[in-house]
Amino acid sequence: MHFVIMGCGRVGATLAQSLEGHGHSVAVIDQNPDSFRRLDAEFSGSKVTGLGFDRDTLAQAGIDDAYGFAAVSDGDNSNILAARVVRETYGVGNVVARIYDPHRAEIYQRLGIPTVATVRWTADQVLRRLLPMGATAEHRDASGQIVLAQVDVHPGWVGHPLSHVEEASGSRVAYVTRYGDGLLPTASTVLQENDTLHVLMRADESSFVERTLTRAPEVSA
Repeated sequence: MHFVIMGCGRVGATLAQSLEGHGHSVAVIDQNPDSFRRLDAEFSGSKVTGLGFDRDTLAQAGIDDAYGFAAVSDGDNSNILAARVVRETYGVGNVVARIYDPHRAEIYQRLGIPTVATVRWTADQVLRRLLPMGATAEHRDASGQIVLAQVDVHPGWVGHPLSHVEEASGSRVAYVTRYGDGLLPTASTVLQENDTLHVLMRADESSFVERTLTRAPEVSA
């Protein structure tokens, strides 16, 4: 498959080389030709100097044959403009844009443009290491209403069926990480010590889910 990457900073160069390492063809776009120095000497993909939302530049990068497009330059406006041009003009469905402003990222998510909010992601990762109990969003659907999150769980839930976890929190356990392996839960799966839960929930109910699961379960009379 063919991929086009806009922006040859550290993220763009890493993406390009990773995709090529997986056997795909890649074209990298950047306004500054010096940026291509970040690519390894062995990189065999196309290096196109220009703007990622310019049609001639995109044509040179092979956008007509592209399976996916990533806009990961340093500019929010350039990234979102390029993502919209590629999606709406060229019909590339697999498009993602990096956005530094998390509020703008949420708006574009609701417009159906997948985004990665760099600041929010970094802050979430730091908070996860600072705060032992809580939830960290791992993915949002295009509308921004459904969240897949890794949720810390109070030790009191250990030994309870995951069906009890779902019933109490109103969330759905998507999968469990157990001893480094992914596990798809069944109706009889029981939470074990050191399990990591990844749950699906409505974004507006995330606080309730977090409060419920980071506290010991209520004991029935």
